[in-house]
Amino acid sequence: MTDVAHLVPRSAYVHELRPQLPDSAFALARSRLLFLPLYIALIVAAALPIARGWVPWFVVPLLSIAIGALFAGLTFVAHETLHGGIVRNKALQYAVGWIGFLPFLISPRLWIGWHNRSHHANTQLPEDPDGYATLERYHARRSTRFSVDAFALGCRRWRGGLSLILGFTVQSMDQLFAAREKKLLDERGTRLAFMETGLNVLAWLALAFVVGIVPFVFIFIVPTLIGNACVMAFILTNHSLSARVSIDDPLVSGLSVTTSRLLQWLSLGFGFHVEHHLFPAMSTRHAPAVRDLVRARWPHRYQSMSLGQALYRLHCTARVYKTSTTLCDPITGAEFATLVPGTPSVDQ
Repeated sequence: MTDVAHLVPRSAYVHELRPQLPDSAFALARSRLLFLPLYIALIVAAALPIARGWVPWFVVPLLSIAIGALFAGLTFVAHETLHGGIVRNKALQYAVGWIGFLPFLISPRLWIGWHNRSHHANTQLPEDPDGYATLERYHARRSTRFSVDAFALGCRRWRGGLSLILGFTVQSMDQLFAAREKKLLDERGTRLAFMETGLNVLAWLALAFVVGIVPFVFIFIVPTLIGNACVMAFILTNHSLSARVSIDDPLVSGLSVTTSRLLQWLSLGFGFHVEHHLFPAMSTRHAPAVRDLVRARWPHRYQSMSLGQALYRLHCTARVYKTSTTLCDPITGAEFATLVPGTPSVDQ
């Protein structure tokens, strides 16, 4: 197996960076909590005309797309809140997390076990719940072969677009049903996660009963597909082009993506993903300061490219790891190099 040379543990980066960051960089971004009522108000403002039939038919899809983008916005707020970057109060974190993940039926309890604890501790390691399969796993498991061949984004197969419009919801359900097996949650936590997910489902069923099936399609179903695409565009580019590692090295296992200032603001700087893995509890409001320090100290290790370029690379390359630094298409045998520090096409 080919390994990435010169891996550095996250703790070493943090040890060097932390003294150079001001205390203000670790301050809570409390004002970001205002996004929650703003997004909810905008969703209601867009959903009400659909439910009441106040707008012409050709306006309905436009409102539906807007609701989907707002669903994604809620998720970005939930993500940062549950990491502790906006508020410290655990009950408030859970409340914001439940509301923020409501469109995708995700339990905040599951998210903490799956994302905060397991993914962040094992990014691009064999235990990463979000990592794509190795070639050995692909051949060993029929379910993995079906998932990769039918849905994975890559190898210029347009059906991979299903990963964008369904990925976040489908992956969360997979993590929920595998929570005990993967040790994401204990038995009690799993039961509570199912209960929280059930409350999400009941809330949307109640809405469907009130507004009717056709309005519900444009208030929830279509927006959920749009929201999935918005969120997965970032999630898939965070690590899926990167090498697998044997220790937690955020500069090797992750990629930061750049966007327009407006999208950066609306996504709460979710593209600063290397920075986020270095300091998960820090609000990404302060991520540019971390980026500047990392670029100055390790200019050839920091990996970044535009979101559009990263998505294009995902479309053109494969999603199965033959080695830690080689992606392959098991169907055609085509091979592609992962991103590694020093790759010429990565922005420095």
